[in-house]
Amino acid sequence: MTDYITLLKNNDLKATIQRTSILKSIDQAGHINIDEIYEDVREQHPTLSLATIYKNIILMQQNNIIIEVPMNGEKSKYELKKDDHIHLICQNCGKIQDAQLSPRTQETLIIENFTLRNAQINLYGYCQVCHTN
Repeated sequence: MTDYITLLKNNDLKATIQRTSILKSIDQAGHINIDEIYEDVREQHPTLSLATIYKNIILMQQNNIIIEVPMNGEKSKYELKKDDHIHLICQNCGKIQDAQLSPRTQETLIIENFTLRNAQINLYGYCQVCHTN
């Protein structure tokens, strides 16, 4: 289980109940949109506003704690920051699968005269379930 308090403090953010609740929601879901985060967190903290969720999501993105995963025609989803990886995004059901970057792919990302800080590769297609239906 992730230590959300340490994660926040290590990234120069105060560990508030709102932030730890948001991180727990994202961590448990893997990939989740802001409306789903709001519904999940409101169960524990009914007075929490959607504006507070948005504000904290933006702040945690800026501090490199969470990553936004863009979705075609839908609200973005969020995940906890982890090692660089590929997202396999189903254009039918919206499911996101993580796949590791192969050493060959990582070598391809080395670009002359450019220092890569992190990488997010999103591939859109159809998951196995949607492809067979």
